[in-house]
Amino acid sequence: MTPAPLRRWRPPALSLPSWPWRITWTYLGLILFLPLGAMLLRAAAVGPAGFWEMATTPEAIATYKVSFGLALVASVINGVFGLVVAWALVRCRFPGQRLLDALIDLPFALPTAVAGLALTAVYSTNGWLGQPLNEAFGLKVAFAAPGVTVAMVFISLPFVVRTVEPVLRSLEKEQEEASWCLGATPLQTTVRVVLPQLLPAILGGVAQGYSRAVGEYGSVVMISSNVPFRDLITPTLIIQKLEEYDFEAATVIGSVMLIFSLFSLLVINLLQVWGQRYQGDAA
Repeated sequence: MTPAPLRRWRPPALSLPSWPWRITWTYLGLILFLPLGAMLLRAAAVGPAGFWEMATTPEAIATYKVSFGLALVASVINGVFGLVVAWALVRCRFPGQRLLDALIDLPFALPTAVAGLALTAVYSTNGWLGQPLNEAFGLKVAFAAPGVTVAMVFISLPFVVRTVEPVLRSLEKEQEEASWCLGATPLQTTVRVVLPQLLPAILGGVAQGYSRAVGEYGSVVMISSNVPFRDLITPTLIIQKLEEYDFEAATVIGSVMLIFSLFSLLVINLLQVWGQRYQGDAA
């Protein structure tokens, strides 16, 4: 008599509850997707020709240049100095380090209008820094493009620091020690060993700060003169259109900002994926 074949034991299938993902889709649909979708549909109702005409008016294009251009300048500045701040917090020991580490996140918690008031008090023509800069160099910071840049730098600095800091902590000191043993100078070790591993995190932090700076309104509107073709930003233009009851133009310009935000989110995700692959290859 032939024995019956042995069956491989398999654990019973787990019956996972379906309510968490249903609640997730419902909640995000009501809070996130429905309002954004409604705005896009209302913007599309004007037609392709009307959408293009409202989105590319000279005034709107001027605000795009101010918002996107100055946000790029601010993100590059934070990319450099944010790396320096993260390096100091991780690799150095100095008095007041814990306090400084806590204050880095202050722009996250501080209301943007309060940040604008503080920056205006410092950089106005009679402020602590604004008056010396104006008298010595003829540089007007507040109520001009430099003031907008300062506000964008202020609110987007934590993104670079908090993105680079954990990656810098996770680096193995043995790699730097091996570089020193091979005769490399500290500068060569930093440039050729450390920075390549930090580059994905730096780019990711810069991209996040750039997206945040483009959409900033509260602090910028306080320190800017809000004059078209000078330093008027796109969010302020949207508010002005709403005050003029030009809801279609406000919706179209807002849709342009939404499309840009989605594109920025895609870039950030690609940078994060690239960073994970880079770290995986290095490991």
